[in-house]
Amino acid sequence: MHYRALGRTGWKVSEISFGAWAIGGAWGNVSDAESMAALHQAIDSGVNFIDTADVYGMGRSERLVAQLRRERSEPIVVATKAGRRLSPHTADGYNARNLTDFVEDSLRNLSTECLDLVQLHCPPTDVYYRPEVFGALDRLVEAGKIRNYGVSVERVEEALKAIEFPGVQSVQIIFNCFRHRPAELFFEQARKRQVGILTRVPLASGMLTGKLTRDSQFAADDHRNFNRHGEAFDVGETFSGVDYDTALAAVEELRPLVPAGVSMAQFALRWILAFDAVTCAIPGGKRPAQVADNCAASDLPPLREDTLRAVRAIYDARIRPAVHQRW
Repeated sequence: MHYRALGRTGWKVSEISFGAWAIGGAWGNVSDAESMAALHQAIDSGVNFIDTADVYGMGRSERLVAQLRRERSEPIVVATKAGRRLSPHTADGYNARNLTDFVEDSLRNLSTECLDLVQLHCPPTDVYYRPEVFGALDRLVEAGKIRNYGVSVERVEEALKAIEFPGVQSVQIIFNCFRHRPAELFFEQARKRQVGILTRVPLASGMLTGKLTRDSQFAADDHRNFNRHGEAFDVGETFSGVDYDTALAAVEELRPLVPAGVSMAQFALRWILAFDAVTCAIPGGKRPAQVADNCAASDLPPLREDTLRAVRAIYDARIRPAVHQRW
């Protein structure tokens, strides 16, 4: 495992880290025992950064991460998120009182006195135009409740606006073989400001593992079933917003580019790591074998330039028209 600097925090984190959405909910059934096994495998593989959220299983994911910290001696940086528990989920809900309450809940769930990194959880775009929201986060830092804060965004516009606030240490954004736009302008601006970039949905909800087919079935409580068209939240969170059949066709075109002895998931993660502005990719994993396979991508040699060009050509032909300007 290799490590990269996370913005100005002083932390160096594993370039393949662990996304803890799947162990909280909305990905079908997973037992706590299996989730803990996956988390332990992550640490065994060199992971030292875990991304979770208060809304993942309404605290379930955070509590499992707290258990992991009790069971391991290695230092683990934990990022969580706040805001998606709001109902209705409006910009006005992102106020000092609610943010403080969310932070207090996460402190309890994670069994700690100070949160390492708190991220606004894909708030409405208007939030990024309200300095008072970031002022409230600054006061939580001053109060010793959080060490650092950042944002998780849906759109490049939001990412660019967020990093205008000097306290923002990290931006979490969807970036993968099906989502290229963040690399065009945002990466350059984030690098200039020394802002960490956490790339989420790196495997396009499992599509970029190469294991899904037209006959794949998903449980009723799996967002790949119930959010195909954005019924529950932004459609870009599910298969990166790419039509299922289109995505399958693109995967088949990507498959010949994968080097011998490398899984397609590793290939997709290695592609993300070709961008030096990226701090880490945060794939999820419900089983230890998945986690071990993902983490092994860090030790693979860089992809060749002609391979990178070929990925771009497939994106341009298959994916760009439907997704590039949308997010």
